[in-house]
Amino acid sequence: MELDSRELREHIIRPTLQYLGKDSDAAENLLIALAQLGKQRSQQQSKALGIYQIDAALHQKVWNRHLAFEPDLASKIRGLASQREFLNNPHIELTTNLSYATAIAWAIHLAFPEVKHTSKDQACVNDRPSPMEIRGTPEKSSND
Repeated sequence: MELDSRELREHIIRPTLQYLGKDSDAAENLLIALAQLGKQRSQQQSKALGIYQIDAALHQKVWNRHLAFEPDLASKIRGLASQREFLNNPHIELTTNLSYATAIAWAIHLAFPEVKHTSKDQACVNDRPSPMEIRGTPEKSSND
């Protein structure tokens, strides 16, 4: 079962952006385009997760390098995640929780605005890379 673009926009993206206080047509269009790129990429062998095809390393990177310094936004995004599963396996939320995945895709867009790439398949909206093109590298913990 798949959501079409209208359903994704009206039932997931728009309400999520409104919740974050970041709603605009441009933001909705960007996230629709990222989801469409994610769908194309999901057919390839990849460790990326969910409709936006965000890998675990990038998920961790956006939390460590951006959301850690934006406590209000981080709190709102964390509020979208399930209580128990997020603690056990935070990356699975990218697949099982569309609102959370949308909020993370938006946070990636905010966190890495200077990165400009184009997909081999098509140019990215507003010269922004899709989340899967900003591949994260695993963060080193201070305990390592």
